[in-house]
Amino acid sequence: MLDQMLPTPVATRGALSNAASRFDPYTREVAMPDRPRTEVREEALGRAITRNSSPDLGFDRSINPYRGCEHGCIYCYARPSHAYLGLSPGLDFETKLIARPGAPEALARELRGKGYRPAVLAIGTNTDPYQPIERDRRIMRGLLEVLRDHRHPVAITTKGTLVERDIDILAEMGPELCRVGISVTTLDDALARKLEPRVPVPSRRLRAIARLAEAGVVVRVMVSPIIPGLTDHEVETILAAARDAGAQAASMIPLRLPLEVAPLFEEWLREHVPDRARKVLNRVREFHGGKLYDAGFGQRMRGRGVHADLLQARFHRACKQLGLAYKLPPLRSDLFERPGRAGDQLTLF
Repeated sequence: MLDQMLPTPVATRGALSNAASRFDPYTREVAMPDRPRTEVREEALGRAITRNSSPDLGFDRSINPYRGCEHGCIYCYARPSHAYLGLSPGLDFETKLIARPGAPEALARELRGKGYRPAVLAIGTNTDPYQPIERDRRIMRGLLEVLRDHRHPVAITTKGTLVERDIDILAEMGPELCRVGISVTTLDDALARKLEPRVPVPSRRLRAIARLAEAGVVVRVMVSPIIPGLTDHEVETILAAARDAGAQAASMIPLRLPLEVAPLFEEWLREHVPDRARKVLNRVREFHGGKLYDAGFGQRMRGRGVHADLLQARFHRACKQLGLAYKLPPLRSDLFERPGRAGDQLTLF
């Protein structure tokens, strides 16, 4: 596959192609203009919270304000989710977005339910809540207002510096109720522009870490994904830069290439770093038992083999030397309360 003719790159986008989803009975390629515009449609929803029982995740509930992500990260493991909408995990994922403006109201209804029991709610685990369209849509800010009013714990993952807009809410919630994870894949701004075409460059994300930390928000730097053979040599320098900016904790996940992500990433390698493409793919296979991806629990988030073990050892050693925590004190669920509403009966005691 490495010797096949490459598709034509699309300006300011990550994917080089737009193949039909795996559920489409026909194999086809949807033509795209040179500079495709971002299209956004709205989706009504009855419930905002999605539940999971994965042993690989440290949470059992999450919210996704948006489907698809304009950031366009070529390695994004969420790309295959667009196939469920009948859209391509390629360019469609970056250009045909779904907004859920009713998510804050739906969340408030769920939190008011008599049977609801609070636990950490994760936001940003699929697509980024602070992607560019959030600037106008403000769905994420609405969700945070609901969580603040209910004193509900939340863990946020993002690459978007728009998170700075909501520092007032995050600081008010404090370290007992919220923390933010900022993902930094590389410190090479030029490489980042190719990997993550519509994400603020890493140097700008480091400034966001500093601003959050200055406001008293607990920040975790997420060195994710680590691309073996391309960015793995940067682990220690990323951790040091984030620590210097004010991060208190760190985590890492090696590159994952589920389903349609694998061929999209191969195309990207052949276009942007052809001299390293074979090395990267061979190293990825070493991490996953000879395949480009192993979805097995306990392996997919870590990898296996000599190089995977060495990467883990380097990461933990650097965290220890820099004073970065791997685990943070748990967020508190016992502070949860349902705010009063107009018309509620007051208690006598």
